[in-house]
Amino acid sequence: MEAFGQLVPLILIFGIMYFLLIRPQQKKAKEHQAMVQAIRRGDQVVTQGGLIGKVSKVKDDNELEVELSEGVKVRVVQSTISQVLNKTEPTKDK
Repeated sequence: MEAFGQLVPLILIFGIMYFLLIRPQQKKAKEHQAMVQAIRRGDQVVTQGGLIGKVSKVKDDNELEVELSEGVKVRVVQSTISQVLNKTEPTKDK
């Protein structure tokens, strides 16, 4: 019974760590993944390096082509996008 009494604080600490650190981190990672998957042509994005540009092409292999200024295009790994500034509206097919 005494050994159980010593385990209770450890279990309590792990529970607190889970709800304060691990769970919010997992939620943020899921939100980032959803944001990255929703990127489409015409969106204005910010990379983790601080570059701001407009997506000109979304490639299949987790890669984007981002236009930083007129005529300057760079290839960017999709997961390095940190923020989407302006979303474009999906086109309606008639």
